[in-house]
Amino acid sequence: MQLPSWVLALGLPGVLVAQAQPWPERAVRRDIPITNTFRHALAAGSRDSSGRPTKGYWQLKTDYTIQVRLDPATQRITGTERIQIDNQSGDSLRNIGLRLPANHFLFESPRAAPWIAGENTDGMTLTRLVVNGQTAKLAGGAPQGRGGNEPPPAEPTLMNGRSTAARVALPAPIPPRTSATLEIDWSMKLPGGTGQGHRMTMRWADTLFQPTQWFPRVAVYDDLRGWDTELYLGPSEFYNDFGRFDVKIDVPGGWIVSGTGVLQNPEEVLTPVARARLAHVLDSDSITTVVGPDEVGPGAATAAGDRLVWHLVAENVNDFAWATAKKYVWQALRANIPGKGYVPVNMYYLPGRARLYANAGPLAKHALEYYSSLWFPYSFPQLTLQDGPSAGMEYPMVINSNQGAADHETGHQWWPMTVSNNETWYGWMDEGFNQYMNILSDADRGHTAPNYDGLGQSYGRISGNEAEPPMMWDANYAGPGFYGFTTYSKTPLMLSMLGGVVGDTAVQRAQREWGEAWRFKHTSPWDWMFFMNRALGRDLGWFWYYWLFTTESVDGSITGMKTTGAVTTVTVRQDGQMPSPVVLKVRFAATGPVIRPMKNAVMVDSATAVVTWPVDVWFGGRRTFAAPLAFGARKIESVTFDPSCRFPDKDPSDNVWPRGAGAPAASAVTNARMQPQGGCH
Repeated sequence: MQLPSWVLALGLPGVLVAQAQPWPERAVRRDIPITNTFRHALAAGSRDSSGRPTKGYWQLKTDYTIQVRLDPATQRITGTERIQIDNQSGDSLRNIGLRLPANHFLFESPRAAPWIAGENTDGMTLTRLVVNGQTAKLAGGAPQGRGGNEPPPAEPTLMNGRSTAARVALPAPIPPRTSATLEIDWSMKLPGGTGQGHRMTMRWADTLFQPTQWFPRVAVYDDLRGWDTELYLGPSEFYNDFGRFDVKIDVPGGWIVSGTGVLQNPEEVLTPVARARLAHVLDSDSITTVVGPDEVGPGAATAAGDRLVWHLVAENVNDFAWATAKKYVWQALRANIPGKGYVPVNMYYLPGRARLYANAGPLAKHALEYYSSLWFPYSFPQLTLQDGPSAGMEYPMVINSNQGAADHETGHQWWPMTVSNNETWYGWMDEGFNQYMNILSDADRGHTAPNYDGLGQSYGRISGNEAEPPMMWDANYAGPGFYGFTTYSKTPLMLSMLGGVVGDTAVQRAQREWGEAWRFKHTSPWDWMFFMNRALGRDLGWFWYYWLFTTESVDGSITGMKTTGAVTTVTVRQDGQMPSPVVLKVRFAATGPVIRPMKNAVMVDSATAVVTWPVDVWFGGRRTFAAPLAFGARKIESVTFDPSCRFPDKDPSDNVWPRGAGAPAASAVTNARMQPQGGCH
């Protein structure tokens, strides 16, 4: 059998190389891949390459009016809701996507490891569904397709009713730019037990309940994919439309309720003493106890009565969460939002867990104030920290957190609670951005300078693991062991390198401008990439391609240095597929001839210069670059490639010439928050 020419050209063991390679050593891709979903939006004019919302951009609006009752004895909530759907698209909607998240707890529901439900339940039980006044058929909702070409039913019909991603088939479509209403009666048992992963347990016994993903809701219909049909598998989070929530929560008397929104009826549910204390929360920086640990039961913790209805309203939010307990302590303090003024920060926790909240309020206060200065002012009228089994989850105006994750969860009030994205697909756009800015917040709180050195370089030790999915892979199916890294940890590494290319302050400025442009809208990775290109004044297609669409690295080294007269030539090699600028730190002898200036060099001190060549030097396909150092006759003692350790590198020890002169060291890569470890020269 004759071997194919491409095999001969590879020079495999035992195979004669028949011809020289006709292609470059390295073909550098420089554009941003465009998928069919974004190409469709470009053609329709709902998105464009500016990265900003276009005149043709649209999104649905969904308003919820919900009444829910908790029965602690059965651990069950029973609710009725009315949803108004404003179809602001140009499409006729033949179906309504319906999210039934409690069906995740059905025994037969698919679940992603390592998330483990604390308890199997009967899921989300719908007893009535009405669309535009017409009662829907609930029975017979067998698994179907995604709403393709089947004929319309004679009556609204619930399909896939035991799935987390159901739909309602309609007898007549909802025309463009009109409204429709859904009315739903439903109930669900709040799962207890000891589940693994956030949202997998929603109560402690029958005295504290922390409902999350607790009501039927309309799925997102957008210009990229139409109806969002992703299943709720556990780890990946959510993609929701904005709207108004008007929620009434019926609980036993004496039980404190917290949640998204502003309390509308304090005179009906709070004692006069609690109302008086609450009225002074914004008067000073001290922590106010609104309901203390010894104030328990009707008439002491709350107004008198066997049952009380707490009425909360939230405007322009994309979700709603709440919690209630028989013996909550309620404390509050104020945060001063730049350009906005004071907002209350509430803490609700069990008396025996006070130590976990000793610093939670000040941490959340700092986060609100710092991120408001870094990005844009906090968008909501209050923030609440809720104690319960889920100790690391975020919702609009609510974080299920103690002091351990207070900074991180508060950061989510910017993304995705204000700048919305499809977290299920692209979790790195909220979790990863958050991890990046947490480093800034930590430094500010400690009165130190933030440091991203080492983070970008450390990715070189991960790159090439075939279990790692690219960041643009659907995070709902992220693969074994890499969901946490891809969703949380990799983004700070990427932005570390970006800061090494354009500067950290430029990255943060561009990110702020992007966030302001997409407030209360659904952005996408392409919008972000295009926006950052324009805001930074760079064609960074090569950067986005290699970081987001591949798992490649730079893997740079210095392979030689030769001095001829007054010029020293340093040979830099890159063995990875990802290119980078050539950044060299040059250390000179302490004394000698005057160091001549170079246009692309900056003197760090009297004996150290940093010289930079743009990434373009690699675009011709070569893997080596001869960097001329024309500083004159002063002796060069050492040269270091990537001195700030920003570019992914498997072996930083070969980045210094001469060898052994002190190599930069990458920081450790873990699934936890990335912290710089130093070691860069």
